[in-house]
Amino acid sequence: MAGGIVLVLLTIMTCVSIIGRAGIEYGLRPVKGDFELIEAGVAFSIFAFLPWCQLRRAHATVDLFTSGLPPRVNRFIDLLSEIVMTVALLIITWRLYHGMMDKLGYHETTFILQFPVWWGYAAAFIPAVISCIISVYMVGVRIGELSNKKPVETGGTIH
Repeated sequence: MAGGIVLVLLTIMTCVSIIGRAGIEYGLRPVKGDFELIEAGVAFSIFAFLPWCQLRRAHATVDLFTSGLPPRVNRFIDLLSEIVMTVALLIITWRLYHGMMDKLGYHETTFILQFPVWWGYAAAFIPAVISCIISVYMVGVRIGELSNKKPVETGGTIH
């Protein structure tokens, strides 16, 4: 929900800023530092959506070739996909943490608004950690599906 709220607010701010740019001759102004706010806000929103997407099996899938395979093979493919996604999320979160610490250490600020750059990293890091936790949990779910020969309903599609 937080990611969606932030995206809605960013959309409103973008519209206001565009109207301000279009109406400069009428005394209007764009939102100061709008691109800096969009950069940090979109990063947070993307990472805020990941835990829910991971839990609900809502990532894009291409099952053109796998739809005809036996259910056990599909469950194995799901497990491999889950492991790959977990490794990717762990690496991204690890590097996000190091980037955040780097920005914090150098006291880097944005050009226009002069807010610390690490704030955006921190805002994305929190949901990234949650994504890692859920992703590890989902690997356990996929292992359970493979050994029980029965898919577990987590709110998304099941095979």
